[in-house]
Amino acid sequence: MFSHVTLGADDLDLAATFYDAVLGEIGLSQRPFEPDGGPDARCWVRPEAPYPRFYVSQTYNKAPASAGNGTMLAFVAPTRAAVDRAYAAGLAHGGTDEGAPGLRPHYAPDYYGAYLRDPFGNKIHLVHRAELTESFGIEA
Repeated sequence: MFSHVTLGADDLDLAATFYDAVLGEIGLSQRPFEPDGGPDARCWVRPEAPYPRFYVSQTYNKAPASAGNGTMLAFVAPTRAAVDRAYAAGLAHGGTDEGAPGLRPHYAPDYYGAYLRDPFGNKIHLVHRAELTESFGIEA
């Protein structure tokens, strides 16, 4: 459905440290950013697929980056253990808790997730569900 999603950050080195730690636990890796005339950015993908892509970028208008109220990005994790590891990595690299890992049966019987904010206040969600991993072709 998406080609890519972008969040803003004023410190790309801090963003890269945070997202390398978190997203590495769920199978995404940073790929080289190819300048396109816009602001500098960092990019993550699954090794087996060039899309969708996740970017963290400096702002185009040079104003300070800000987190959107009501905005959240959810990342599919291959296992519950990967959710736990990614959440812990996020906290260890400047993130803040928004909901510890655990089952959320009000969403679905096997819905396992965690919520945190990155060092810039952006809310992210890490989720594992068999249905999601199967539909995305993600293997444990």
